[in-house]
Amino acid sequence: MLIKRASPRLAGTPSNALGPILASISERELREWVRRLAVPRHFVFEPEENEGVALWIAAQFQSWGYRVQMQGPWRNVVALPARGDGQSVLVGAHYDSVGGCPGADDNASAVAAMLGCAKACAQIKSSPPVAFVAFNREEDNLMGSRDFVEWLGTERTLEIEEAHILEMVGYASDAPGTQKIPPGLPVKVPNTGNFLGLLANRASHATLDQVLSCASTYLPDFPVIGLRVTLGLEKYFPVLLRSDHAPFWAVKKPALMWTDTSEFRNPFYHQPGDKPETLNYDFLRRVTQLLVAAVLAPAPNLNP
Repeated sequence: MLIKRASPRLAGTPSNALGPILASISERELREWVRRLAVPRHFVFEPEENEGVALWIAAQFQSWGYRVQMQGPWRNVVALPARGDGQSVLVGAHYDSVGGCPGADDNASAVAAMLGCAKACAQIKSSPPVAFVAFNREEDNLMGSRDFVEWLGTERTLEIEEAHILEMVGYASDAPGTQKIPPGLPVKVPNTGNFLGLLANRASHATLDQVLSCASTYLPDFPVIGLRVTLGLEKYFPVLLRSDHAPFWAVKKPALMWTDTSEFRNPFYHQPGDKPETLNYDFLRRVTQLLVAAVLAPAPNLNP
């Protein structure tokens, strides 16, 4: 396993067209979306809230011109670009929560970042090839994303080039001692929990390098650390397979997991205290900006 960091030596030449798009990401809007999403919404224990959140997410995508469908028995919300089919970059995040928990970080923060990215992409006339999916039932053994990946194997209108999977991206602190390492994981990271973590297996190394380059180019003051898993070692460390990137890895599809490291930083993980007021919205905004840069930097025409 190898730790890689964003750094000046990885920076490229920034796109003039991307600057205004990144500046349009609104901390106020992210905060509003988290507050709207942060209600207990487990598929089994809070079925009405779970369905209501799914319908609200679908409505947001539709309001920006995406082609939206509810996929599969678990109600994954899929949003395709307004025009065109074929190969796309995918951004995904699960919208369910643990029963009885508001789930502001887990995973309203990630859904808000995904929505911010979708809104930014929708402003571009060329309709960039970026698709979105809000998974359900992540908290039940990844049932939604497993079904989605199986569906992708037969669905001919959507071919995924790579996936960016967001899992808890809103909790950060500059206080020393706020970051822990999963037991047994042979890596070293700072003990201050103010960085974004990226997790890549061997099929996703190129995607990791591209995101680290974007971070170095567009957000040089934002600490981003990637864990590059080699030799298929993820199968020996179950902690590396706990979110919706895992079904993509299982079929050798490039997928990068974005995270604030979950319970190894956030003391409210899977607790009723996981509320909107505990999040760091400046951190969430910068995660969203990096996400937008990562999916749009390869696009040939970014004119709004």
